[in-house]
Amino acid sequence: MVKTKQNIGFIMAGLLLSILMASMDNTIVATAMGTIVGEMGGLDKFVWVTSAYMAAEMAGMPIFGKLSDMYGRKRFFVFGILVFMLGSALSGTAESIVQLSLYRAVQGIGAGAMVSIAFTIMFDVIAPKDRGKMTGAFGAVFGLSSVAAPLLGGYITDQIHWAWIFYINLPLGLIAFLFVTLFYKESAAHTRQKIDWLGAVLLLGAITCLILALELGGKAFAWGSPQMLGLLAGFAALTALLVHVERKAAEPIISFRMFRSRLYTSSNLIAMLSGAAFMTASLFIPIFIQGVLGGSASNAGLVLLPMMLSSVVTATAGGFLMTRLPYRTIMLATLLILVAGLALLALFIGNSSRPLITVYMVLVGLGIGASFSVLSSSALQSFPAAQRGAASSTLNFNRSLGMMLGITVFGIIQNHALVSKLAQIWGSHAANVPPTVDIGSPDKLLNPVFRQSIDEATLSRITESLSSSIAMTFAWSLVPAVLALAAALMMGRDRLDPAAAEEPVAASH
Repeated sequence: MVKTKQNIGFIMAGLLLSILMASMDNTIVATAMGTIVGEMGGLDKFVWVTSAYMAAEMAGMPIFGKLSDMYGRKRFFVFGILVFMLGSALSGTAESIVQLSLYRAVQGIGAGAMVSIAFTIMFDVIAPKDRGKMTGAFGAVFGLSSVAAPLLGGYITDQIHWAWIFYINLPLGLIAFLFVTLFYKESAAHTRQKIDWLGAVLLLGAITCLILALELGGKAFAWGSPQMLGLLAGFAALTALLVHVERKAAEPIISFRMFRSRLYTSSNLIAMLSGAAFMTASLFIPIFIQGVLGGSASNAGLVLLPMMLSSVVTATAGGFLMTRLPYRTIMLATLLILVAGLALLALFIGNSSRPLITVYMVLVGLGIGASFSVLSSSALQSFPAAQRGAASSTLNFNRSLGMMLGITVFGIIQNHALVSKLAQIWGSHAANVPPTVDIGSPDKLLNPVFRQSIDEATLSRITESLSSSIAMTFAWSLVPAVLALAAALMMGRDRLDPAAAEEPVAASH
């Protein structure tokens, strides 16, 4: 069949829609959980709604990436779209938290296939000279989804019904399915190999233990409780066994041999570390706006829009610059901006106005955006088409892992700092605090009723404590940001060279 720019446009639209759906569903449900739990009950089980999706998606990424290398991209990508749509349809009909969690796991399986394969298909289909700008578009979608999802989820829940945060995926998924099915014709030869089922099972078990530990630790169970120690021990044991099995497997799900490439290793390290640092801004700026400056929940969410837009700018620019500058140059420049933005937040957030905070957020967005596009290309630079699926999926897996660890670790740091300061206030101002309110619970600080029930002096001390704890968290977030900057120095002088790159291995109808 004849390949045309129009048909490639349809393929890219299908891939971008798939990435948008899968990325948004990581967080879109968060703003609807209060409404869902209020309608269904099951407060003690709501953590599974997020955990089931994340566990299935993260475990599926390297598995489907490897399978796509062995048996072809199209069949597993289309499978991912259909399973994701099925999970979305079922989620909208759920009548209990347990049902919703199971259906979200189905969604996660589909998302794992889509995320792990979409970028690889793009790299296979697009001519080398055009890969930079298309990589920028993919990176822009990642940046857009990370901030837009909570806002969209909240709007749909308030204005329509929570079920539509899932049903909206059906028309989008159908369009993506038609575009990819009708216009993408895979022409690469694939070698059938033995599937590493043991590695897949161990990976799924390890990820499930880790996600449950991160979701439940310090909330449902204390970190030192037998339940948490058991989950962490299970994760450590399964991970050790996975490493042992994968080193001996003929065709491992996660190939540690790929990390012999310095460029690939550094790309994965940057993705994990910068993702962890980036999550502090996404999480704690809205809390600062609402808890310290007294803004509403919707205004707190909207303050993230400048960060989203600026991340799209550098994601797109990074894609264009890859053919002109080494990956290392682009990443060093943008990661320096990320470090600067986080440093300003750590030093001055307590004395900053909304406009200044917006400037800091723009810097953080500019600093993280290029990682979504540049790293996706640099990770594949060292590998032939037969290994691109595994290489791309492992990068996405590590990025997601870094973000998850960032949420948990920096959440612990902020909560510990805040509770320590509030305990001091409780000792000297207990008479001013309603006895029915647990001042050690940070979410109370965001409750307008609670804030109105205490005197101005006590509220001022409490908000100062919240501000101080958030500033301390940003200071700690500089650790992974600086380490990501150091990892960028390892990237060498490689760049996307259209003249030297191999031609695409797939065609369109």
